[in-house]
Amino acid sequence: TPEFAMTYSTNGKGGVSRAFHHWARQYKMNRGERLHDILLNSWEGVYFKVNQKGMDEMMEAFSAMGGELFVMDDGWFGNKYPRNGGNSSLGDWEVCKEKLPEGIEGLLASARKHHIKFGIWIEPEMSNTKSELFEKHPDWILKIDNRPLSTGRGKTQVVLDLTNPKVQDFVFSVVDNILTANPEVAFFKWDCNSPITNIYSPYLKNKQGQLYIDHVRGIYNVLERIKDKYPNVPMMLCSGGGARCDYEALKYFTEFWCSDNTDPIERLFIQWGFSQIFPSKAMSAHVTSWNKKTSVKFRTDVASMCKLGFDLGLKELNADEQTFCQNAVANWTRLKKVILDGDQYRLVSPYDGNHMSVMYTAPDKNKAVLYTYDIHPRYAEKLLPVKLQGLDPSKRYKVKEINLMPNKKSNLGANEKTYSGDYLMKIGINAFTTNQAFSRVIELTAE
Repeated sequence: TPEFAMTYSTNGKGGVSRAFHHWARQYKMNRGERLHDILLNSWEGVYFKVNQKGMDEMMEAFSAMGGELFVMDDGWFGNKYPRNGGNSSLGDWEVCKEKLPEGIEGLLASARKHHIKFGIWIEPEMSNTKSELFEKHPDWILKIDNRPLSTGRGKTQVVLDLTNPKVQDFVFSVVDNILTANPEVAFFKWDCNSPITNIYSPYLKNKQGQLYIDHVRGIYNVLERIKDKYPNVPMMLCSGGGARCDYEALKYFTEFWCSDNTDPIERLFIQWGFSQIFPSKAMSAHVTSWNKKTSVKFRTDVASMCKLGFDLGLKELNADEQTFCQNAVANWTRLKKVILDGDQYRLVSPYDGNHMSVMYTAPDKNKAVLYTYDIHPRYAEKLLPVKLQGLDPSKRYKVKEINLMPNKKSNLGANEKTYSGDYLMKIGINAFTTNQAFSRVIELTAE
C-alpha cells in the first residue's frame, strides 16, 4: 500500500498546510533545500520551430531580463522523422541535424555566451507510431493484440511498456546519453502527455493483473537510477505531473507543473488548491500568453506566488512590459527565500468571493510578502481590509508595494508607512480594489 502521511494542527487548515510544507521541504522533495532558478521555456515562443538562431536570441533576451535558466522545449529531435508536430518522433532522442547543426553543444555555447544555464525537454516514457523506435521495437509499447491501437496526442502517441527492463534501460539512457555527452545541461523538463492506454503488456504475458503496479515500479526504477547518477540535476515533472502530483514523485523531481491551463484567473484557483498540501517551491508557475485580456503585470504577479518562470515570446512584450518583467524578476530573485521557504498563510479564498490573498513570512518574521488579487469584483462592492497573519505582533513593519509598472505610483494607502505586526494582523490594510484582474505585491520589512 502507499505511504500514508498525516499531521495535526490547532491552527486550522493553514497550520496543517504549513506542517506539510515544512515536512516536504525537509524530507520528501528532491533537494528540498534548493532555491530554484527563474527560467524561460521556449514552448509558447516558438512551439515546434526550434533552431539555433532562435534559441540563441531567446537566451540573450532572457539573460538581459535577469533570467537564470533557459529551457528548450519540444521540437529539437528526430532525423528520419524530424519533430515538427505532435504526430511523430517521440522515442528518437537524437538532435535534429537540420534544425540544430551545431547540436546541444552549440546551444550550450550560446548559454555560456549569455551567462545563463541551459535545460532541455524530454518525454521519454512515450513513443509515436511514426518513429524509428516504434519501427525497431513494436513490442516495447503497451498494446492489445487483435484490437485497434488506441493513440493519444497527434493520433500517433503510445505509451512505452515500463514493466520491461529493456524499456527501463532505454528510458534511463535518454537522460544518461544527454548528460554523458553534455554534462553542462542543467535542467530537464520531463513531460508525460498521455495516460496509460491499451492496457496490455507484451512483457508480462499472463501476469496482466500486475501491469499498473509494475509499470509504476518500472518508472521509479528509472528515476532512482537517474537520481543516483545525477543527484544535482533538477527535473520538472510536467503536464500535471502525468497525474503524478504526489510526494512519491517529488523524491525524484524538484518541482511539478500544476496544469497546462495557464490562464492566470484559473491559476489562482489551481495554486490555491495545490497549496493545501504542496509548498510553493513544488509548483512551477509561468507567465504565458494565455488570457491577454489580463495585463502582463497580473500574469506575472500570479506566477510569482510560486516558482516563477516565463513561457512566451519576449519579443511580444512592449518596452514598459519588458522593464516591468525585469524589475519583477529582480524582486522575486531577492525575495525567493521567503516565497519558497517561508510560512504560507492563505488569507482570502477565491472560492469565497471576488478576491484572493496569500502571504509568505520568513521564519524569523523579519520579512514577509503579501499578494492580493482582484478577480471579478462587483460594481461598488464593499471592500474589506486584508488581515495579515504570521507576523510578530511586537515588531514594526514598513509596508511597500513592489512590482509596479514603469512610471506608475502606488495608490495603496498604506504604502511606505510603518505599522505594528499587531495592527496588521488585527486591523489589516486596504489592498483590494474594484478593478478587474488587478494585483498587488507588497513587501513588509521589520524595522
